[in-house]
Amino acid sequence: MLRNVLPNITRPALQSRAATTLSAGLAGVTHRAPAKKYGGIHTVTLIPGDGIGAEITDSVKEIFEYVNAPIEWEQYNVSGLSSQGEDLFKQAVESLRRNKVGLKGILFTPISQSGHVSWNVAMRQQLDIYASLVLCKSLPGVPTRHKNVDFAIIRENTEGEYSGLEHQSYPGVVESLKVSTRAKAERISRFAFDFALKNNRKKVTCVHKANIMKLGDGLFLNTFRRVAEEYKSSGIEFNDMIVDNTSMQLVARPTQFDVMVMPNLYGAIVSNIGAALVGGPGIVPGCNVGTEYALFEPGCRHVAQDIMGTNRANPAAMILSSTMMLRHLGLDNHANTIASATFDVINGGKVRTADMGGSATTSDFTAAVIKNLS
Repeated sequence: MLRNVLPNITRPALQSRAATTLSAGLAGVTHRAPAKKYGGIHTVTLIPGDGIGAEITDSVKEIFEYVNAPIEWEQYNVSGLSSQGEDLFKQAVESLRRNKVGLKGILFTPISQSGHVSWNVAMRQQLDIYASLVLCKSLPGVPTRHKNVDFAIIRENTEGEYSGLEHQSYPGVVESLKVSTRAKAERISRFAFDFALKNNRKKVTCVHKANIMKLGDGLFLNTFRRVAEEYKSSGIEFNDMIVDNTSMQLVARPTQFDVMVMPNLYGAIVSNIGAALVGGPGIVPGCNVGTEYALFEPGCRHVAQDIMGTNRANPAAMILSSTMMLRHLGLDNHANTIASATFDVINGGKVRTADMGGSATTSDFTAAVIKNLS
């Protein structure tokens, strides 16, 4: 069972969650910067994102309206498909600064050198939303090769290969700078161990490539080991694993993992493997948190441009991410009710979107969740 996630930067009181709830229960991100709230209504920044984002966030809005969740949205239809949306992106970031909490789809990032930088990354860096949490858990209603998979992926969100510092020093020669700092390695390592403590997890695994990147990943690994020593008395086991071996072990024996912590790029890769193990990106929730701000989004960062506007997307990951947000805001009853209704639909097996082997639409899935709420 998962309980509150952030002991160092959240309210001290622990609130248990229902066993059927996959979403981690986040209390307020910080006592110094509470979420914006007027008259019992929480104001939340909503960025639907590109691809299927509008469809799956519409599902959330429909469900929230049905249960009368005390949420007021400040919506910004930012799109990464064009650099012309930069002004709107800036407005969305300012909204997050005001409200402290957001729900977000995935923004498209162009590959072209002439394209803009990733606004997903920029948002995390500008607001120092340093910790990504992705929850991968087997569900009875989603048959997969492995059973009893249940691990959390914790990813450093603000540095590493995603620092965006690269240049062409000579035609045909590109230098990319990977930034690693002891302070951020320590911060994310403590986050991982605190998460394990709060959620009755037994082991934390550090994923790295220190055998090759001896300074950068060596710093991350050695910092992890130093932090781990401080938690020995708590009984939490710890180990480390090279990232390529981790990929193989995830596919072969995923049940060996409990909590995993890693630098930025490895987290992107491992979270996709983890999602595939439990049924795909449509059912894996996630969140990004810092000392002041919390941003909730599906754990697997896919735009799914190919099915945009077809009403075929699975909204479960976004719905479950939104329940994590509700719990973070202290709205546990709403969170548990919606999460339980969503899991009932998934595990019932009667309403399956295409990614789960069925033919149900996004609207069908949403309607089924609402029916379970009745």
